[in-house]
Amino acid sequence: MISVLILFNAQTRLRLQKWYVSLLDKDKKKLIKDVMALILTKRIPSSNFIEYKDQKIVYQRYANLFFSILIDKNDNELLALEIIQRYVELLDRYFTNVCELDIIFNFEKAHFVWDELVLGGELQESSRVESLSAVLDQDDIQNDEMEKIS
Repeated sequence: MISVLILFNAQTRLRLQKWYVSLLDKDKKKLIKDVMALILTKRIPSSNFIEYKDQKIVYQRYANLFFSILIDKNDNELLALEIIQRYVELLDRYFTNVCELDIIFNFEKAHFVWDELVLGGELQESSRVESLSAVLDQDDIQNDEMEKIS
């Protein structure tokens, strides 16, 4: 099960987070700080998996952003890496060449995309087409509601 999704850049600026476990704010901040430090201090030609307490950190770097998730120790690391890859592909299709600014200024859309892919810390929908279709449907509903208001 995925415990947390953390997106941050190389300057350790947090861009997106999604929690599936209940922690105190100070514990969340410590965990985020630890994850960032472990990933950024790791040598470049090494694996994308890090042991962390009783969990594993799985991460992938795309351009200037690090996409990382914490999974249980017994979960499949390659499946977690595939989930990250699928998420980036969905973001790229949704935003048409996604960049860090897309995530900063449209974080709610980035959350929509993640929520269509993962539910309760488990992979919900493996189909890229179905996930993207659901997000686009949400956009249509939101646009219809905005038109009704104005």
